[in-house]
Amino acid sequence: MTDGAAGHESQAIAVAESVGLPFSVRRVRVKGAMRFLPPALQIHLPARTLLGAVDSSAPLEPPWPRLIISSGGRGVPVALAVKRLSDAPTFALHIHDPRAARARFDLIAAPAHDRLAGDNVIATCGSLHGLTRGRLAEAGKRFGPQVEHLPHPRIAVLLGGDSKSFSFPPEEGAALGEKLAAIARETGGSLLVTASRRTRPETLAALANAISGIPQFVWDGTGDNPYVGFLAMADAIVVSEDSVNMASEAAGTGKPVYVQALPGKSRRLARFHAGMRERGATRPFEGRLETWSSTPVNDTATVASAVRRALGLESKS
Repeated sequence: MTDGAAGHESQAIAVAESVGLPFSVRRVRVKGAMRFLPPALQIHLPARTLLGAVDSSAPLEPPWPRLIISSGGRGVPVALAVKRLSDAPTFALHIHDPRAARARFDLIAAPAHDRLAGDNVIATCGSLHGLTRGRLAEAGKRFGPQVEHLPHPRIAVLLGGDSKSFSFPPEEGAALGEKLAAIARETGGSLLVTASRRTRPETLAALANAISGIPQFVWDGTGDNPYVGFLAMADAIVVSEDSVNMASEAAGTGKPVYVQALPGKSRRLARFHAGMRERGATRPFEGRLETWSSTPVNDTATVASAVRRALGLESKS
């Protein structure tokens, strides 16, 4: 159950797939006057009253699920309403901090940099994701023909964008592009570039102009997104520092991951990146390539295993 945000939904789906039970997705939104109540107050409403004020991508009705996985603050009250209505208690997992509802969830998976502690909390290293070896291999096979002509080392470049804490203006895109072009010329390599929905078009254009003449694949937003394929086919990865999700997924490959600094500041993300560096998963991007490997970062299986044990689906040993 999510609010429809791609980052929230992908994490919930990753855990559901790892748990292994059949699942379906519900995108929910509180409507009408009820939407003006903050989630901290919505959790105290009668369950049926709240569900009557919810728009959902599919009906919210019995039979209620054995497990509900919520991600995103707006889904918290709705998930808890379903839990209260179930005859056999639904096990409720929330991804990230549910704030006022912490004690109401059976399990919470929260990034370590959020500093959330409790008997029902599993601290994860960054975002949960579903980038298993199998999925990477499948994506590499699917997108391989599109990039097989590009020389090694292939450098995947994952671009974020403007957020509450960071900005990514065109001049930063041009400067990053110049560093990437210099590395590609020095090593004889190529660039695999993909932007996110938060990337300004003019920032992507400035970067693309700076790498003109370099062997490259710059995704223009048409056709299938090659994001996972790029991760599979890359020898090294550069990711902008504004995105915990992209850095976590890149680190899930076990390949060298470099973090490009952006204008701005976030104590929360600073803790995240410090933890990733200490783990040996990432290094700052300083305009050069180094060779190292690390254990892939993926706590999804750990969270899913805790859920399966709680549901009696595997041994507690």
